Amino acid sequence: MKQYTVAIAGLGGRGLHTYAKYQEKFPERMKITAIADIDGRKVNYAKEKYNVPEERCFDSAESLLAREKLADVLIIATQDRQHRDHAVKALELGYDLLLEKPVAVTASDCIEIREAAHRAGRTVTVCHVLQYTAFFRKIREIIRSGVIGEPVTVNATENVGYWHQAHSFVRGNWRNDKIESPMILQKCCHDFNILCWLLDKECISVSSVGSLKYFKESNAPEGSAERCLDCRYVKTCPYSAPNVYLDHKEIGLRSGNNGWPCDILAENPTEELLLEAMRKGPYGRCVFRCDNNVVDHQIVNMQMQDDITVSLTMTGFTAYNYRELKVMGTLGEIVADQRLNLVTVTPFGGESTVYDITKLTDDLSGHGGGDNHMMTEMFDALDAKTCAGSTVDDAIASHLIAFAAEESRKNGGAKIDMAEFARSKTAG
Repeated sequence: MKQYTVAIAGLGGRGLHTYAKYQEKFPERMKITAIADIDGRKVNYAKEKYNVPEERCFDSAESLLAREKLADVLIIATQDRQHRDHAVKALELGYDLLLEKPVAVTASDCIEIREAAHRAGRTVTVCHVLQYTAFFRKIREIIRSGVIGEPVTVNATENVGYWHQAHSFVRGNWRNDKIESPMILQKCCHDFNILCWLLDKECISVSSVGSLKYFKESNAPEGSAERCLDCRYVKTCPYSAPNVYLDHKEIGLRSGNNGWPCDILAENPTEELLLEAMRKGPYGRCVFRCDNNVVDHQIVNMQMQDDITVSLTMTGFTAYNYRELKVMGTLGEIVADQRLNLVTVTPFGGESTVYDITKLTDDLSGHGGGDNHMMTEMFDALDAKTCAGSTVDDAIASHLIAFAAEESRKNGGAKIDMAEFARSKTAG
């Protein structure tokens, strides 16, 4: 069993707090040998924590990529709009990649990365972590068993959660598609990938509607302030920063959570550090007075191969952050609730069987265990000279669904043929 050397470009929530931590759990499989980030504090933190030599610590991904190959694998966890340049250069240098989703922010950039991987003959593992979870693997197993017959209709819901919507898509890095990417791409490229993977079918056509309905200045309460800490509604507004980062029962610091999302505001967060971040940083702004423009709700309808219809609803207006799925077949149905970790299978005219996913795995950390399993299977695949999970071609095919959905939404829900859409982006 080989220990792989790994370089990490981008020490944010994923690069530092997810992928780097894999070394702490499985040092026999991974050794961090180079790091890069524009934030010197994060570089110094990672350098000390993982004993990275000074000469292999860089102030940008570009500086790291200006050097010769420094590791077996490069983890690209930089901002979405940087992925194309970083990935293409890294492939030219001979790195195998773990590439954070979304792959890139335009369809043509995604296709360019795919072609660069083919030319270089390198492996690109895209971070579609849902494929690696016990939850979705059980659903796929059930579908393939034939117990519900042939799938006909699928309803999927991405319950973003009110606080996650506010954190990531109103105040955070993915609030504005001019800065990063459309929300349907950033949040739901996961979902399009998992739906294609579960059904083992290609998407034929797409239509979509949605909008930014609520998080805009016209909906600000009378007398509200620019910042939550200065606002008369600080105690009563569910979106207020203190209510989210300090007092929320599941993710608030006062409930014992010092990880995500609190650690996005401050490394090793304390109440004092979080309050300071709320006073000065982007995460303390009023949700009705940010520079956000991405949607807060969207529905995507997909026509799949073999006359299967799929509907995906993405909405920020939910109490909890989780996924739901209903697969309706010719002989039965599957109802799956990721929050409860339950998958219920009901053959028509028969008794229901309920699978408790907590009894099928000993790891429900990060994305239901998907983060760790993805890393392990990536290294195992490199041992075997194969690819973990879906190929880069499969991953980018699901990204193209997201791009087509956004184009449809911007054109009043127009139907988009996926083959024609892909050809147009390849030609462009």
